[in-house]
Amino acid sequence: MANVAVIGAQWGDEGKGKIVDWLAERADVVVRFQGGHNAGHTLVIGENVYKLSLLPSGIVRGTPSVIGNGVVLDPWALKAEVEKLTAQGVTITPDVLHIADNCALILPFHRDLDALREDASGAGKIGTTRRGIGPAYEDKVGRRAIRVCDLAHLDDLGPQLDRLCAHHDALRAGFGEPPVDRDALVAELREIADFVLSFAKPVWLMLNEARKRGDRILFEGAQGVLLDVDHGTYPFVTSSNTIAGTAAGGSGLGPSAVGFVLGIAKAYTTRVGSGPFPTELENDVGERLGVRGHEFGTVTGRKRRCGWFDAVLVRQAAAVSGVTGIALTKLDVLDGFETISICTGYLLHGQTLDHFPSNAADQAAVQPVYEEIEGWSQSTAGARSWAQLPAQAIKYIRRIEELIQCPVALVSTSPEREDTILVRDPFLD
Repeated sequence: MANVAVIGAQWGDEGKGKIVDWLAERADVVVRFQGGHNAGHTLVIGENVYKLSLLPSGIVRGTPSVIGNGVVLDPWALKAEVEKLTAQGVTITPDVLHIADNCALILPFHRDLDALREDASGAGKIGTTRRGIGPAYEDKVGRRAIRVCDLAHLDDLGPQLDRLCAHHDALRAGFGEPPVDRDALVAELREIADFVLSFAKPVWLMLNEARKRGDRILFEGAQGVLLDVDHGTYPFVTSSNTIAGTAAGGSGLGPSAVGFVLGIAKAYTTRVGSGPFPTELENDVGERLGVRGHEFGTVTGRKRRCGWFDAVLVRQAAAVSGVTGIALTKLDVLDGFETISICTGYLLHGQTLDHFPSNAADQAAVQPVYEEIEGWSQSTAGARSWAQLPAQAIKYIRRIEELIQCPVALVSTSPEREDTILVRDPFLD
């Protein structure tokens, strides 16, 4: 039995929530390994819709769920999300939810700094969610972070607060803001500490024991490979590594534990926020994709930019993340198009490229080279087997496989959990 890591193979919003939920029923534990509450996963279970940002998608099914050390945790966002799901009838107890005690915390002044920087950036705006994710990661690597385990020792925080406030007070002064109110911060942390600590434990130990037992572990990534701080469209990226390799470091398990890597990709392409997007369609076709695909961010509500499938980007994402198989989502959104285009390469200043360049100016300048494929008029919505798909839709999927040099393991044909065609079982690979 293989463990499975689920990662986004585009710019996020690929439908990871549904796929993780679909896999979670057969998993023994689900682990979030990076990101924060800037993630957005929507689960549709029957008539119920659950919108998750921080909690692992397995939580709705009652599957033991872990927030790993690679995540940055906003304690107040956690409490609000737990309360929201509890009101929807989801039971969340320390027996189901486990939080790594070495998680770095997102604090109120991280949110402040995120917004202040974005507002001051003018044309250089990155398009962050303003939730403090980047500043929290900066403090983590700068060795200034307050972590979950520190909530049990708030009276001993003096030296850590000295380092933290020396950094942030100088930044805040540059924006004309007052220094961090240390007493107020400690009081807020004291108020939330017991709630967070009730879920805290050394999850690396728990996960290693689970692995020894042969439990199936499902690793859940946030955002997508094209937002990876190293491999994405820098600087328009998130502040963590989103590739599958992070599942090991962000959970406390070694790289050999990861197993099957399932990359999630839409049958077309979307992006939220700023940054290059070679196949973006700022026309009626792009609008049609957005309307049919209900393309609005789960976390921000922002309208997503839409375009044709970019095989170059997905091939690159699959390569740098070691993807074993692709889950192709939202195939039904393409129903009814007479022709469908796939980006197969780029032109940059008259030269042909078979990969996405690293330089930001070059990324913005590339022009897509398209291949046109005949569309299909029949509906694929709700299909659960190859036999229920139009022949032309199957041809489209097969062509994508050829271009991205990676097999399609799953096909999703609606937000409903069961509307999934299984080609290759990741847990049995």
